[in-house]
Amino acid sequence: MKLFVTNDTASQRLDKFLVQMLPEQSRNRLQDWIERGCVCLDEQPIIDTNYKVKDGQTFTLTIPALQDSIPKAEILPLDIVYEDDDLVVINKAPGMVVHPAPGHYESTMVNALLAHCGDSLSGIGGVKRPGIVHRLDKDTSGLLVVAKNDKTHQALSEQFSNPDLGKQLKRTYWGLAWGHPLPSQSKIETPIGRHPKNRQKMAVVHGNSGKESVTHYTTKQVWNFGSKGEMKLSWLEFTLETGRTHQIRVHCQHIGCPIIGDPLYGKKTLPKARLVPDRVIQFERQALHAVTLSFLHPHTQETMTFEATPPEDFLELLEALNTFL
Repeated sequence: MKLFVTNDTASQRLDKFLVQMLPEQSRNRLQDWIERGCVCLDEQPIIDTNYKVKDGQTFTLTIPALQDSIPKAEILPLDIVYEDDDLVVINKAPGMVVHPAPGHYESTMVNALLAHCGDSLSGIGGVKRPGIVHRLDKDTSGLLVVAKNDKTHQALSEQFSNPDLGKQLKRTYWGLAWGHPLPSQSKIETPIGRHPKNRQKMAVVHGNSGKESVTHYTTKQVWNFGSKGEMKLSWLEFTLETGRTHQIRVHCQHIGCPIIGDPLYGKKTLPKARLVPDRVIQFERQALHAVTLSFLHPHTQETMTFEATPPEDFLELLEALNTFL
């Protein structure tokens, strides 16, 4: 599909241009198509939704194939931390996919929520993502909030996307990482965008192709291995200002301290692996857990704060490391 930029449509963001040209499509869907590389200029994908279109440009849109199936309700275990008429807070188990996606159309958290909430689940997030306000990666455990009606979904989405409206929003994560970041407490502030060569990965990028991404970290504990402490591991606490895809994992790789067990951003070679416990090498997922979540309840206007203990595998890894103190 060819889309032509005229003087009337020039100088606006790419996603807004597409909304104007394709009013039958939702903005969220068009943004997803941009980020998936479906919009090209001179045969080059433009994956930045903020890209400013120019008069005379011609974009080619390739609409991806859509799944016909609507997620079905499945009775699956959910660790529900809190629930009322407007929302539900869940402590997601590692290994559970949040919403249906290629390769994972069943046994997701959305399937379980449809069974638990029934017709009350908000549909404003799209057919495939009913009620989903934010997400956690498949193998990241911890807290997330789901909306049960449209009004709540809109209000929570604004808190997550607009810092001025989300002053009560706070997300804290625990992660176990290779190395020891210096300084021990700091802020990582770099743009994140789609990896230029691997579409499954994100990366720290420069120019207009990335989105502002800010992660604060504090070192809770450091373990030293080897006679001279040449191999270090760290327990880090992260607080997010922004919520980009794979943000903590990308930022940790960027500062040279990738999350233990991370299959995408972790260490590929471990020359000093013999110095650390076998359980570290054998850990089968990224050691990352969303430990606290605070937000303003859209209906009661009360600040809600929740905390979730990490799952057993995370705690066992901590215990194994502490035996070396």
